[in-house]
Amino acid sequence: MVTHFCLGVVILAVLATAVADPDIKVVCAKDSVRVTWRVAPQFVPYAARFFLGNCMPSTWKVLPTGEGEASFNYKFFDCRFTKQLKGKHIIYQNQLSFRPQSKPKPAIFTYPIQCVQKLAEEKVPQFLNPGSGVSEGHSKLVFHMELLNEQLTGVSKTNVIPLGSFMPIWAAVEQKSHQPLVLLMDECVAASTPELHPGSQVYPIVGNNGCLLESKRGSSLFLPRYHLSAIILYLQSFKFGMGGEVYIHCNLIVWDGDYLDQRRKACHVKDGRWELLDDPMRHSLCNCCETSCNPRTKRAADWESLSSHFNSMLGPIIIVDQPDSMANASLLDTGASQSKKRVDLS
Repeated sequence: MVTHFCLGVVILAVLATAVADPDIKVVCAKDSVRVTWRVAPQFVPYAARFFLGNCMPSTWKVLPTGEGEASFNYKFFDCRFTKQLKGKHIIYQNQLSFRPQSKPKPAIFTYPIQCVQKLAEEKVPQFLNPGSGVSEGHSKLVFHMELLNEQLTGVSKTNVIPLGSFMPIWAAVEQKSHQPLVLLMDECVAASTPELHPGSQVYPIVGNNGCLLESKRGSSLFLPRYHLSAIILYLQSFKFGMGGEVYIHCNLIVWDGDYLDQRRKACHVKDGRWELLDDPMRHSLCNCCETSCNPRTKRAADWESLSSHFNSMLGPIIIVDQPDSMANASLLDTGASQSKKRVDLS
């Protein structure tokens, strides 16, 4: 038994060394990627152990030289690609891996794959370029909240969301003459009515002063910011109100980004632990998400006067189990989406 174990370790070490200098070619297209990975002859018996994300090779062939060639040809919505909006670019990321042993054994080699696309100027919506004032003082603010399309390039043209798919909810504040402020989602709930009442049935999404509760139950998260004055909640749809109208109610807050604390933050669960969106090195601010994030300190009371709260509603949204059954559902009624209002910061 010991002899077999040692032999296995030696084989893995040899394979790891042999694959350390890979011959990999990446070709990025508009909505897909093609990756060609040529490997030495000793890897041919392991053809089924090469992956792009969670996808196996689209094709595999043995070359006349005895080498193997794995080809991956997939869309960006396959293979667990991640998508990040940064400025006027969309970045799709994944990784190649060689995993000679099945999970939970780790891969002995990984290689990052990244495709960067520039949004066409005419397709960059105005809300992705919010102004940030540089002058001091307090004046009026304009808040927005909208449902984005899957590409994160504009407002969604439909309010019908298949169960389990993602709803990118974008919120932003026009700062105009203000010094730069950070926008936070203090609390968000789903409800079946456009107005909240004391007895309203609600489904908590964000609570405990900025903790994304839904990230514990599924794959929801806050996307990396493209600007401090905006935030995108990448929310996985749920069964609450399925088939009927659902309204998302959020309490939005503007705050000085240099003074984040347990009551002013954006936290979500990543890799099994709570992480602070704006500074992962300060994830300890999110530790209270499992208890109560409401410290009663004099400093918190002093800073309270420097913030501004705004209640925003988005809807109606219709979550369906069979999207084809509601293919002709109505588009978003912009009048039903209360997405902006002027408030005084004082």
